[in-house]
Amino acid sequence: MLCYPQGRYAFDQMTDPLRATIPMTNSTRLSSTTGLRTFQRSRRSLVVLLIAVLLLAGQTVDGLAKTKGKGLVPHPEPELKILTLLAAPMPYRPQDGPFHFIATVQLPKDTNEQLMLEVSALVTSSSMTSLRFLSIRQPVNMHVLAHTHTDGDPSQKRVHIDLAWDGLDHNKHQVPIGSYEYEVRVKLLSNGEKGQRTQMLAWPKRGKFVVKQ
Repeated sequence: MLCYPQGRYAFDQMTDPLRATIPMTNSTRLSSTTGLRTFQRSRRSLVVLLIAVLLLAGQTVDGLAKTKGKGLVPHPEPELKILTLLAAPMPYRPQDGPFHFIATVQLPKDTNEQLMLEVSALVTSSSMTSLRFLSIRQPVNMHVLAHTHTDGDPSQKRVHIDLAWDGLDHNKHQVPIGSYEYEVRVKLLSNGEKGQRTQMLAWPKRGKFVVKQ
């Protein structure tokens, strides 16, 4: 006669040889169920974390794009301007005399005459071993405005400034022959309790020249 295993345990032994060697107790079933639930929760957490990372990355890229777009918008030129700049003579030979930076500066309309006008020039060599800083600072008063020009609009006043360089570096030594760069800046300063403060700064002018024997 055929003898069939009796009960659920016997059926499990027939259908799963591996499980036949490990009896399925109540604690085993509970452990399997708990592990499955833990795996499902971990998978859901991983999916939520991945979505959050993708959203954050999208916001970051969008923010960078907006920032880059804003950076492309040009800023309007200030009313204080360097209209013209003459750097001469070129090439420069120190034995022939000083090198001049002659700037024509346009002042803002209704400029307060109590402000200070500063014009500066920085001369540097390509190797940065020789440099020289020149500066003129004077009040914007009637004495200065008397030497200005106006073309049609009396509220637009211009000042001519001449910065002379003697060909010496910061150590008061004659600069060697070679290529040099310059940068000329103009600013308006106000006097306050904590000293002078910059009220307006013009866009700088830059250029190059050569020093020869």
